[in-house]
Parts: sequence; structure tokens; C-alpha cells
Amino acid sequence: MFNIKDIGLYCKKTKEKIRNFLLSDNSKEFLIFLFFFIISFGFWLLQTLKNDYETNFQIPVRLKNVPDNVVITSEPPSKLTIRLKDKGTVLVNYMFANKLYPVNINFNAYKDNSGHTRVAGRELAIPISGQLKSSTQLLSVAPDTLEFIYTEGKGKKLPVRFCGSLSTDPLHYITDTVFSPDSVMVYAPALIDDTLEYAPTEFIQLANLTDTTTKSVELCKMKGVKYVPNVVKMQLPTDVITEKTIEVSLKGTGFPPDKILRTFPMKVKVTFQVGLNRFRSVDPEDFTIEVPYNELLGDTTDRYKVKIKSCPPGISHIRIVPEEIDYLIEQTHGY
Repeated sequence: MFNIKDIGLYCKKTKEKIRNFLLSDNSKEFLIFLFFFIISFGFWLLQTLKNDYETNFQIPVRLKNVPDNVVITSEPPSKLTIRLKDKGTVLVNYMFANKLYPVNINFNAYKDNSGHTRVAGRELAIPISGQLKSSTQLLSVAPDTLEFIYTEGKGKKLPVRFCGSLSTDPLHYITDTVFSPDSVMVYAPALIDDTLEYAPTEFIQLANLTDTTTKSVELCKMKGVKYVPNVVKMQLPTDVITEKTIEVSLKGTGFPPDKILRTFPMKVKVTFQVGLNRFRSVDPEDFTIEVPYNELLGDTTDRYKVKIKSCPPGISHIRIVPEEIDYLIEQTHGY
């Protein structure tokens, strides 16, 4: 078992080994070698840094003096990449000692009525060059054009809409797509704003879902459009698929007062797939099967192919047995 007293003994032995090494002839030769190696490396580095070099630097970009009633929907890049040429000693000084200051863009100096403003890179070169030493050459500024899009109007509230593909395994299905929040504020210049009807999500692809899934999703990025918020929570409830069969009565529609419809059989069996949670709530009264009088006129077969006019939402794979029924139109009175 480890004893805490052994720590002191171990440290004492290690100290003695280091002292013995430093007092030995080998250690003296090593230290002399290391001293001259450091001196040589220092001279080599100073000589090397006297040469001219080219290298890239990044400078932050800041948009200043934006009025309170203005919403920037597409901001310029947060950084500029500049390429400088000078002696190595000067470039190293930029890296560590004399760091470059951010470039500020005055909103009021560039705004216009279009809501889409561009700033040429050559204009930004002026404040950048003011920070450089006289020997330093500014070779390039990237990107060569900065742009920002803004709107001074009010935003509008638009519903969130799913974009992508969803699928489950054969035994489940997705009952709904629920977003929280279900709508967001959208800000954009007038020309873009007039064309927006909803806020689409980024393209999402989910497969083989077997349980309720909750996921944070970003809204689709569009140039000049800003969403608040730009991330929503999406919930995909799932349910187990089961099958149910009910009997639904046939109903004649559009018949004259002196005629009535007789069908054989009077009811048909409707089989469909539905989620287990809704199995008990689906009744025959939720289905409408009509036999229109005008569709029977001119028919010589006395048989009618059954069609469902309406059914409750959330069911699928509907089958009707029998698919065709016999019918008879009876005269109730008079000729």
C-alpha cells in the first residue's frame, strides 16, 4: 500500500540524481553545448528575419452608428484578410507587439434607399494603411467588396414550414410536425419581403424514426433575410400503425322525392390503417359514402363502384369490401 511518507523520500532521491548529474563532467559539456546552440539559433533567426516576407493577417470589421430603427438583415464579414509585405522583424512585431486595430464602417456614410450597400475594398485600404509602418506594403484586401443589407421597416410574422424528408420504419408513422415557436418575425428589404409567405427550415433528412423525436433546427439562410429567432424546436410525434375494420352505411344523394335507393348490401366494410392512439376514436359516422343519383342515370349494369367522399384525417391505406354493390331505384308513388 502506498504511504504518503514515501513522497518525501522519492523527491529527495530525485533531487540527488539531478544534483549528481549537474556536477558530473557530462552535464558540464551538455550545458556548454546547449548555451552555444541557443546563441547560434538566435543569430540565425535575426539574420533570417532581415529578409522580406509576405504573410496574411486578419483584421476585425465593425459596423458602427446603426440607428435604432434599422435592422441589419445581412451583415458584412466579421474579419478582413489582408496580405502584407515587409521584413520579418516588422511582420513579427505586427503579430505579437503592435497588433492591428479593427476597421470601422460608418453606417451613415454608406446607407442609401436601396437597403443594399456595398463598400469597396480599396476604400478600406485607407484606414488599414494608416496603421502600418512606412516600409510595409499592403498587397491585397479580401474580400474585395463588403456588403450589408438592411431594412428600416417593421418585420412581419410568418409561419415556420418544414423543408426536407421524413420517414419511419414500417410499423410507425409521424402524426404531426410541431414547431415551437410555430411562427417567427422576419425582417427583409421591401423587394424581398413582398415575396415571403413562410419561413422554411434548413433541409432536414431523418429516416427510420420509431419514437417521438425532438430536434433544434435552423431556418433556411436567405441573403438579406433575418429571422428572430433563427432556430426553432421541431417535434415529430410518432404512433404505432394498426388496422381497423368498420361497417359504413351507403347514402343515396340527389334522388327525386318520388324515388328511393335500395343497395345490396346496405353497408360495406371499410378497412384502414390508423395510429394506436386513435384506434378507438374512429367511428363509422366519421366516413361518408354516397351514391349520387346523377351517376346512376344511364347505367345499364345495376352495379355501382363504391367511393368514399370523406373520411377522418390521419388514416391511410383504405380498402372497401365489396368494391361494387348492386342497387335498385324504386318509385315511391305515381308514374
